[in-house]
Formats: sequence, C-alpha cells, structure tokens
Amino acid sequence: MSERGMQELALLLLTALANAPRHGYAIAQEVKTITDGRVTPRTGALYGALDRLLAEGLIQVEREEVVGGRARRVFALAPAGRERLEAEAERLAATAREVRRRLTAGAAAPA
Repeated sequence: MSERGMQELALLLLTALANAPRHGYAIAQEVKTITDGRVTPRTGALYGALDRLLAEGLIQVEREEVVGGRARRVFALAPAGRERLEAEAERLAATAREVRRRLTAGAAAPA
C-alpha cells in the first residue's frame, strides 16, 4: 500500500473513536488525553476534520441527540476507519522500527 500517511489530527480523531463512540467535545478531550495535553483541537478544526472523515466513510454518526436544547452528534469509527487506522498504526510502527535501527547503527559507528 503506497498510501500517504494521515494528518495527525485525523489519526488522533480515529484513535479517539477506536474504543467507543463519542460526541465532539468528548472526542476533543480524548485527543487531549491521548497526547498528554500536547494537542487540544480547536472547535473549527475538530468539526472540519470530523466532516472530512465522515465524507471519506471512515467514521459514521451513531446517533443524534438533543442536550440542553442543542443537537449533538455521536460519532463512531466505521469499519473502513478501523481498517485505515490499523494500516496507519502499522505504517508508523515500521517507521519507528527503522528510526530505532538507524539510531542503534549510528551509535555503534565510530565517530
């Protein structure tokens, strides 16, 4: 598979949905948790990315509910999203293995 790697936000959103459906705010909080606070998606970026992932068929709306008079969508990882996330995890792991291999080889090389 010669597919380009995912953008970080898309990867994080799919990861946030990997174990449970969530609404937008809960997804943003999960991303913050996953990244130890390094990434806190802004509302516009979050919903723009969610809309793109929906359009690509990687996530789906599990249900819509009204909370406090406001509509709220609950998103879930679609089967295609799970496959893409698994492929991306393998791609990143392969890259990390190569980084470690080169660092180890570099440490053994004479200066």
